[in-house]
Amino acid sequence: MIKALYILASLMLPFACATSQENNEGSKTTAVTQYQEQEGDRIAYFASGCFWCVESIFESVKGVKEAISGYAGGKIKNPTYQQVASGSTRHTEAVRVIYDPEVISYETLVIVFYGSHDPTTLNQQGPDKGYQYRSAIFYKTAEEKEIADRVTAKLTEEKVYSNPITTEIAAFTNFYDAEAYHQDFERKNPNQSYVRAVSIPRLKRFQNKFPELLKEDLSH
Repeated sequence: MIKALYILASLMLPFACATSQENNEGSKTTAVTQYQEQEGDRIAYFASGCFWCVESIFESVKGVKEAISGYAGGKIKNPTYQQVASGSTRHTEAVRVIYDPEVISYETLVIVFYGSHDPTTLNQQGPDKGYQYRSAIFYKTAEEKEIADRVTAKLTEEKVYSNPITTEIAAFTNFYDAEAYHQDFERKNPNQSYVRAVSIPRLKRFQNKFPELLKEDLSH
């Protein structure tokens, strides 16, 4: 069933995680988020395919205050979606996760990351193919790197996946907010074809797998 949905999504959307909104042909529009960072907040960066999917997954987790879609790890400053989608900039669609370390740990965020996608498909997630959809953890401290390496090694040792993990664990270099229309895209566009066929099923699979990690209004 899931495979059939992926095929359907690919047929309907040649670029899969994309939109053809008319106001989006040219210049970059700065994203606007409602949450204002507070003292004590921490930030983590993850990439695991279409950022519409990744953003909604992390925002469903308790302790996460905001997840912002954007572009990480590329070669040019302030790229547009069209540039990243071409695969030429070496960015990946990613999310900046703002979280409360008193409620959720970085290690748990890494577990959420691995538990919400297939980290064994190189440069691909579902119907989305290309370097811009690679699986990646961008660490900012030695502690974050140690945690990411340790969780990855444990998953490998326990043979959680039948194929080798291809996730890139790399030092953080940059992150640029995606255009405003990408932010909270899944929530704002529940009837969009890709969202119905790929994003929402992916979110539901994660929520069914980790009910204990969900925010109170989502856990029942």
